[in-house]
Amino acid sequence: MLPSASNTFEALKLISDWAKWLVTIETGALVVFSAIMTSSKRLVPLLAKVLLCTTFLLSAIVVLPPAIFAGVDPTTVYARAFAVLAAEPYIKKGFHVREDYWPGDLASGERKAVRQQLFKGNEYWFWLGTDVDHAKVSVHIYDSDGKLAEQPDSWAKGHCAAAHIIPKTTSTYFIIVSVEESPAAHTHWALGYGFR
Repeated sequence: MLPSASNTFEALKLISDWAKWLVTIETGALVVFSAIMTSSKRLVPLLAKVLLCTTFLLSAIVVLPPAIFAGVDPTTVYARAFAVLAAEPYIKKGFHVREDYWPGDLASGERKAVRQQLFKGNEYWFWLGTDVDHAKVSVHIYDSDGKLAEQPDSWAKGHCAAAHIIPKTTSTYFIIVSVEESPAAHTHWALGYGFR
């Protein structure tokens, strides 16, 4: 569960975005339904129209929602909400948050490397979130030679951690996500980033 109203608000904003797609598709289904039902041409008998429209609507109700939400990993929704919450102060400072993110789960003591191309002249923040209470997570950035490349203002607190980098060269960097301690067998996490 999310412990505060601001966290709940962030999670609801994510759900709202997904619901907009559902409403758009269902609106399209209603337009097609109306077009078939109000057709003045006698090419399709009334019974056929009713059967066709019923089949179409049932298909829209049953098939479309799972298709829409197929790309949404429900286990990392709250983890992503915490990552977005960690990004909020940086958005106010002019950072542009990318919509793509990396989700996953790790056991206590495990790490995951994420490879990312970063460009000289930009400044980046990577935000890690988890939904597991009392989990200790961290994120660190290494260059292609394996040297720590992040700025000293990187941090970890509560459900979140963040790493800051101003690349000296355009290159591939490795963002290491780590679950240092966790009361859960597997800790769900989400990593997002922004730049300016």
